[in-house]
Amino acid sequence: MTRRLLVHTRTTDYRHDSIPAALAAVGGLDGFTVDATEDPAALEGDLTPYAAVVFLCTSGDILTDAGRAALAAAVESGTGFAGLHSAACTEENWPWYTGELQRSRFAGHPPFGTGVVLVEDHAHPATAHLPAEWTWSDEWYDFDPVPDPAEVAVLLRGGEDRHPLAWHHRQGRGRVFFTALGHDSAAYADPAFLAHLRGGLEWVCEGRR
Repeated sequence: MTRRLLVHTRTTDYRHDSIPAALAAVGGLDGFTVDATEDPAALEGDLTPYAAVVFLCTSGDILTDAGRAALAAAVESGTGFAGLHSAACTEENWPWYTGELQRSRFAGHPPFGTGVVLVEDHAHPATAHLPAEWTWSDEWYDFDPVPDPAEVAVLLRGGEDRHPLAWHHRQGRGRVFFTALGHDSAAYADPAFLAHLRGGLEWVCEGRR
């Protein structure tokens, strides 16, 4: 079965050079059809034809009031949502997005570097393929507040301070997946990272069955 995704890449703040590579990578994943857009109006209408909405390295305020209402209604009624990397730096003045959908917000990061990712849950399709400790190069996002394990299921943690890097939860009838990884273009050519994305997307789309 092919799942249809609405992939939004609009930025009104920092714009990642990796967006073209990221969009090509998501579009190349088996089992998905991608409608890519940077037009806020694309999120103002009926989103139910989509199995999931994906914010792919978005930043800043990117939605209209009508778009905010449509996205919230869609997720609450069962449309999946996936946020990649700087989706955590998006719609930071919208309480539903940061509080209910994201369950946290971006709080900064050290310089790009290599570290160890700890896999918290090997049962989830986004992480089942990964080793217990995974060496990775990225921007190591910090979050405030730290996502509460009572509210989200943490998938990945940073090896140095064990802060969450990827998690999932349910919002209303919709499934939500977020990964802080994916800063540079090289990530979107890495098979392990692509399997991480595919698993997260497959999981959020299951809510539309």
